[in-house]
Amino acid sequence: MMIFVTILQLLAALILITVVLFQSGKSRGLSGAIGGIADSYMAKGKARSIDAKLAKATKWIAAAFVVLTLILNCMAAAGV
Repeated sequence: MMIFVTILQLLAALILITVVLFQSGKSRGLSGAIGGIADSYMAKGKARSIDAKLAKATKWIAAAFVVLTLILNCMAAAGV
């Protein structure tokens, strides 16, 4: 059972790394400071963009990773 949970945690870690690497950067340097108004105007469709979906996936996968870590810790403490 512990090996199965460890494999799930490893897969969650690899998927989390991949999802984070696919996200684009939030800061755009000087052009982001100057063109901030245009960015807020274009934010209407931001919730449906790929970056928004990747951000949501990052939160869920990170939560699963934390839960799996806690499960592994409890199993190790119980001596399973």
